[in-house]
Amino acid sequence: MLRLFLTVAILVGTMAAPEAAEESLGTKIKKVFEATPTPTPSRKHRKRATGKSTPSPSPTPSPKKKTSPAPSASPTPETKSKRKKRSPTPKPSTFPSARTTPEETATPIPIETPQPTATPSATAHPTPEKKGAPNATISPREISGYDSYPPKVRQIIEHGLDLTKQNLNYTYGSADPTNGGMDCSGFVYYVLRQNEFNDVPRDSSQQYVWVRKAGNFHAVLSRHDDSFELDALKPGDLLFWTGTYKIERDPPVTHAMIYLGREKQTNKRIMVGASDGRTYDGRQRFGVSIFDFKLSKPPDSNDAKLSPVFVGYGRIPGLSEE
Repeated sequence: MLRLFLTVAILVGTMAAPEAAEESLGTKIKKVFEATPTPTPSRKHRKRATGKSTPSPSPTPSPKKKTSPAPSASPTPETKSKRKKRSPTPKPSTFPSARTTPEETATPIPIETPQPTATPSATAHPTPEKKGAPNATISPREISGYDSYPPKVRQIIEHGLDLTKQNLNYTYGSADPTNGGMDCSGFVYYVLRQNEFNDVPRDSSQQYVWVRKAGNFHAVLSRHDDSFELDALKPGDLLFWTGTYKIERDPPVTHAMIYLGREKQTNKRIMVGASDGRTYDGRQRFGVSIFDFKLSKPPDSNDAKLSPVFVGYGRIPGLSEE
């Protein structure tokens, strides 16, 4: 019995010794493998092993090899342009902003581009807004006995009536319709110059002297329209006044017009020229127009206001009676 026990013990000890030796050797090998780093499998091996490519950390570059730096991810010009086009839409804010609202934004003032100045025309010249009634005009056929007038007289009258259709204002110092208006002596000067009376003076005082020197003047002292002093009055004659405005001149004639004759419809005497307030058909006209020809009442000696006084009439020097 004892021998059997000893035999079993020997066998157990003999078997335990190799296992211990194996454990110690395995432990050593394990330690060796743990100390040595396991190489990372390459992508080819991984693809072959799994069939899928998974991202793996890049291997540490070997000191023997020189690696070029990777290009930076800076946006290309195309990317920048796209970014500019895709500007974010501003979100409405519930808080007051310092920026001006559409109602507060000032409207830009348009810049005026200078236009070339057109050549002034006698028929299309802008005139200032006229006061009083509009200019009056008539046709030559509305003048009684017009067909019997001498040709030169008709020519002068027609030129004068044409100016009444241009809405010309009374413009002191002007003798040109392209200025938008004329004064009384400027009207006479322009019409006569257009009809080849080149020696006609410019102002009414000298026009009066021009007629007086030719011996064709008729003085009028009466203040009645049926006075005999008007019996020699003919269409085309020049009419003269004094006292229409204050001015120091000698002789003191301040106003002149052209006599037209009598109107067919009313049989009243009418004249044409430029005035700053004379009447036609009971209404004041300001500018180049036709007017009623009436003798003014004698001035009141106690009246300090200007009182126009008709002084007479005369034929245009050189005008033919044929």
